[in-house]
Amino acid sequence: MLIPKLPLLLKPFLLSLFLSLAVITFLATTTPLHRRNTSKMTTPIPSATKKDGLRIRPGYTNYSVYIQRQLNKTLDPKLRQLWKTRDWERKVRVFSDFFESLKQRNLLWNTSRALSIGARVGQEVEALRRIGVADSIGMDLVPCPPLVVAGDFHAQPFENATFDFEFSNVFDHALYPWKFVGEMERTLKPGGVCVLHVALSRRADKYSANDLYSVGPLTELFRLSKLVEVRNVDGFGLDTENMIYYIKYITCGSL
Repeated sequence: MLIPKLPLLLKPFLLSLFLSLAVITFLATTTPLHRRNTSKMTTPIPSATKKDGLRIRPGYTNYSVYIQRQLNKTLDPKLRQLWKTRDWERKVRVFSDFFESLKQRNLLWNTSRALSIGARVGQEVEALRRIGVADSIGMDLVPCPPLVVAGDFHAQPFENATFDFEFSNVFDHALYPWKFVGEMERTLKPGGVCVLHVALSRRADKYSANDLYSVGPLTELFRLSKLVEVRNVDGFGLDTENMIYYIKYITCGSL
């Protein structure tokens, strides 16, 4: 069957119509990229006012600004060199002693699957592995293979109920503290243990996104867990001027 020739003026119009329909069909069948696990991007930035002992620091106009500021520290070449050299063995030794004490109290086992949140270059992960917790991994915005994988603690890249044990000393870097805690509870197995080291009252780090003035507001963020213990510690010998607390929670529910 012969197709009649189209008038010259109609050809551009029909070509444009065909391309438009193709683009519309593609958009209609494709999930928008901004809807793929990026709810953290569209969540309003919290108020910078101090409320009930937990204050979000001002200055973050959107999530991208926040992430870039965190990366300014994580990617600092001088800091990364320091973490991998002079600080490495000292911190691994200190964290090894601490994690070993948790094993002695039956809060951590060699068979535990463990996660370190905000692990930088992986000192905590190395410490866990040295004391026999072989199935350990770290997570940070910038990966550091083989100890640390890429991930955002506001939206962990792990399935529900993945870990038996989670550790972090970067709660002060959370722009959305309730998401930070919620993700820990989501990825912990029922009966799992998490340990947080937090600084109270003082601005410990210029890159921090929040200030915690008492343990109460942090405790209230844990909805599926119970508080086991709060204890004063001396900074674990890491030359910090801040009073550090560690808080152990054992999950008592599952998602």
